Amino acid sequence: MRVLVVTNLWPTPERPASGGFVRDQVEALRGIDGLEIELFTFGTGTRAYLAAARELRRRYRGERFDVIHAHYGLCGWTALALGGAPHVVTFHGTDLQHPQVGPLSRLLAKRIDLAAPVSATLARVGLPHHRGGIAILPCGVNLERFAPVPRRTARERLGLEPDGPYLLFPADPARPEKRHDRALSIARAAGVELLHYERRSPEEVPLLINAANAVLVTSDREGFGLAALEALACDVPVLSTDVGIARLALEGIEGTLCAPFGEEAWRAALAPHLMAAEPRVEGRARAALFDRNRLAQRVFCAYQDVLGTGQATPLAPL
Repeated sequence: MRVLVVTNLWPTPERPASGGFVRDQVEALRGIDGLEIELFTFGTGTRAYLAAARELRRRYRGERFDVIHAHYGLCGWTALALGGAPHVVTFHGTDLQHPQVGPLSRLLAKRIDLAAPVSATLARVGLPHHRGGIAILPCGVNLERFAPVPRRTARERLGLEPDGPYLLFPADPARPEKRHDRALSIARAAGVELLHYERRSPEEVPLLINAANAVLVTSDREGFGLAALEALACDVPVLSTDVGIARLALEGIEGTLCAPFGEEAWRAALAPHLMAAEPRVEGRARAALFDRNRLAQRVFCAYQDVLGTGQATPLAPL
């Protein structure tokens, strides 16, 4: 089976932290026997989508693909420039929930063979009236990158104080939906430094997680919510609002919290982790359920369903 992946969610020298989750899925798909992946990436900006559509037609004229798989709604419109194969589009969150992009993505979902939001929550919120083919196809966590590292070792490699407590906001503070203000209020009330991902290289992200006493996911919304899973993969405590995959991921794991944001309740849940020298939770086994390789097999099955019967993989509780 030959698949063309079309996306502008991809790391570049200028944007090294962009789209690592898509790269992880593509790498996992390339490890599946019988599956050949051709990758087409392009830049950001409104004009880039039209230019990419022209380049797609030029570059792949006369070539045959079994499936064309786009990541992100606007990229799905670009991918429609190339016909001759079923179209699958993974919707990651903002593309279905943005005031301008959301309506375009919902219109696109009616024109393709398989709409693939990354969580059931996103499907219910972003595609509530969709009657076409649909499958839940998240990208998954890279367990090779995200693994426990001794806290002192992680802090030394990052140049942090070895003994003082730290908290981690696992996003860029500039993204309003991530609600850095909430995490900052908790950190200030506790007298603890708050780390974040802005201007950090992807190689430092697993170290930042392991360096933290806890990870604070304070978002208003998440399409899937890899941050919580990446923390669990490192056995690091995580407190999260009930967004994306958080409730399913954190349920039953002692030392974690999935609840609406409330400073008093969150500070109480956080207190034991700030006092512990090496706070950890038993989270890696849960994260392994969402391993990128396991979820890539799910994507492969969706491809087979589209090609074999024209029917979508049923909506699954992810």
